[in-house]
Amino acid sequence: MGLLDGKVAIVTGAGRGVGRGEALELARQGAKVVVNDLGAAVDGSGADKGPAHEIVELIAERGGEAVANGDNVADWSGAENLIGAAVDAFGRLDILVNNAGILRDRMIVKMTEDDFDGVVAVHLKGTFACTHHAAVHWREQSKAGDQPRASVVNTVSSAGLQGNVGQANYGAAKAGIAALTVITSLELQQYGVRANAIAPGGATRMSGGIIADDVKAALAAAEEAGDFHRLDPGNSAPMVAWLASDESLHVTGQVFKAVGNEIAHYEPWRLGASIENLTKEGPARWDPAKITNAVNTDIFGSRNGGLRMTRGR
Repeated sequence: MGLLDGKVAIVTGAGRGVGRGEALELARQGAKVVVNDLGAAVDGSGADKGPAHEIVELIAERGGEAVANGDNVADWSGAENLIGAAVDAFGRLDILVNNAGILRDRMIVKMTEDDFDGVVAVHLKGTFACTHHAAVHWREQSKAGDQPRASVVNTVSSAGLQGNVGQANYGAAKAGIAALTVITSLELQQYGVRANAIAPGGATRMSGGIIADDVKAALAAAEEAGDFHRLDPGNSAPMVAWLASDESLHVTGQVFKAVGNEIAHYEPWRLGASIENLTKEGPARWDPAKITNAVNTDIFGSRNGGLRMTRGR
């Protein structure tokens, strides 16, 4: 018996890397899986149906059920087709794992409009588009009297939650996905849908560029033997399976880090210390010239009044 027996899952970007591990683990836990992958290069160019079909074959060899799908999640109708593919193939949809992504790393001064738009389209718009069409399906199911018990698992990154040089497009998209996750959890709870996110890791085309042959060999050997390897991008997959299962019905609107053998909880943005401008007459609008000392002493807890910059000509 697996945690996901009887459930149907979609995993986007499941042909390689993190998504591959997620698709295999969900299938191992009993889910029927739609393996979505456009088969594009890391920068989003090109297409190849091979990776998705390879994972489907691997799942079948291990006794599971899966179908391949090559729709582009950044395309509105493509995302709609993907949701329909799960229902057409298996009669239902219970789990949506939004993982597909590309990279076009540049410093802000060199990043083009296309570099920014392309990355945001796949990551943020793709996550939204798939979630939207899945949500429409689940809402209709709920209104028909068949309340779903569904789960959305999104993919974020420390590049968005903590920042990373050269990844303004990627980081902005991932930070947006974290916010989208929380909002999705609030809006879809009435339809029996939970939403959470993970920040995965490991040696993938996206995380490390060209992976050394010895690392590839070590990862393959560890997978074959069922051993743990700290760089295996599939290490995050058990957390995804748990979040997708009924074991985590009490968890929604949360963001986790799942890298190697570590699971950590990201704490959301929260208000820290605050200061008010109070005069003898009562509350008053701040004078910008007086903010420096107030912030340094009462918010930063510093006795340093801050630098005094002299004005240039």
